[in-house]
Amino acid sequence: MAKLSNARAARHGLAGAGLLMAVAVVTGVGTAPVGGAGAEARSRVDRGRELAHDFNKGNCLACHSAPRDKTAVTLANIAPPLTMMRDRYPEREALRRHIWDPMQRNPNTIMPPYGKHRILTDEEIDLVIDYLYTL
Repeated sequence: MAKLSNARAARHGLAGAGLLMAVAVVTGVGTAPVGGAGAEARSRVDRGRELAHDFNKGNCLACHSAPRDKTAVTLANIAPPLTMMRDRYPEREALRRHIWDPMQRNPNTIMPPYGKHRILTDEEIDLVIDYLYTL
């Protein structure tokens, strides 16, 4: 696994590269690509968690906490916590639209439009939703 720099850790609001490295080890971020070899062996929820925690993809933990996920190491409190997601979004398509382009619901949001700006593919958004529905 590549060593992560203190500058990169600082950009993500973490105390040091050691903590960032620990997050990578605990969550599996950086250990195997989502679509790469071995992806079939991981569950959709695990693949969605990896995307949501990945600094270069979903990066959900930059703004959201996920209190029910013990692997979600973050001090984020900018956005609502990712909890009771199935209750908050009983219609999967409503959550999908929100992730695709949150500005449709809230034009002043700072959440990136993951689908509209092609940050995540349609399949990756579906995987993230599979994960979010476990929270």
